[in-house]
Amino acid sequence: MKNLIDKVSKAFELKDVVYQRSDLTFATANKENVISLVTHLRDYEGFSHFVLLSCVDWIEDNVFQLTYILNNPTEKYDLAIRCMIDREEATMTSAHHLWKQIATYQRELKEMYGIDFPGSPRVNESFILEGWDDMPPMRRDFDTKQYSADTFFPRERPETNDPTEHMKKQLHPKDWDEKRIK
Repeated sequence: MKNLIDKVSKAFELKDVVYQRSDLTFATANKENVISLVTHLRDYEGFSHFVLLSCVDWIEDNVFQLTYILNNPTEKYDLAIRCMIDREEATMTSAHHLWKQIATYQRELKEMYGIDFPGSPRVNESFILEGWDDMPPMRRDFDTKQYSADTFFPRERPETNDPTEHMKKQLHPKDWDEKRIK
């Protein structure tokens, strides 16, 4: 894999290469080069299978990390290409033309993180959160506790018990009642 990374690095300026396992490597590319890189890997390097597209919210750095994981079935090898995009203007070029299933991942990332993929099919339609009108819920600055307090009515918490005593009561109710009476 090192030979492939060295070869591809010359054309696409890969950095932060991590050889995670013998069959998995991570590399970071510039946002502008990612779709060309992924296309090259598919068309010329045997990475014909798209595995997944994921996102990490690095709120401290004000960026999202997108990771495209590709598989070369002949070599039985996975290559993960990462890129950083700005959180404030979260937009990435669509890759749905390369593998049809990428459109589904892009649609989910639009809904959950607010990342736009212009031109991706149905990207602006609800995916899971029909009627959602709040901040995308997977962003780290989304306050789930406050959202819950504002959205749902408060209820009393159930009585909690020591798990050991609770199980004794459940498994041996007669013995538990006798001990309690004494």
